[in-house]
Amino acid sequence: QVGLVESGGGLMQAGDSLRLSCAFSPSTFNALGWFRQAPGKEREFVAAITWSGPYTAYADSVKGRFTISRDNAKNTIDLQMNSLKPEDTAVYYCAVHRDGSYFFDGSYDYWGQGTQVTVSS
Repeated sequence: QVGLVESGGGLMQAGDSLRLSCAFSPSTFNALGWFRQAPGKEREFVAAITWSGPYTAYADSVKGRFTISRDNAKNTIDLQMNSLKPEDTAVYYCAVHRDGSYFFDGSYDYWGQGTQVTVSS
């Protein structure tokens, strides 16, 4: 049974930092990713991390501001978000990568319920 639970969302001001966490079970996966979906928009890729390596990938819109990492002891994948912008407002989801491109949501199954991030200007 696969479980994913996101946490850490909140209401922030532009320029703030926020750390999201995705608790997952069982304890290992090939890769996990973060996606986000803003109201009226399609779900978009944010970042991904592989279990081995690790290898990381980022969307251009967050590169240099967001950092994805894993905590093996806690079984979590974290997303550190710095210099937040109003356009980062969205529901953020973590998901288990199945195969294919890390950037495509169709490559993932087992999605969490999401956590809301709202950034005001």
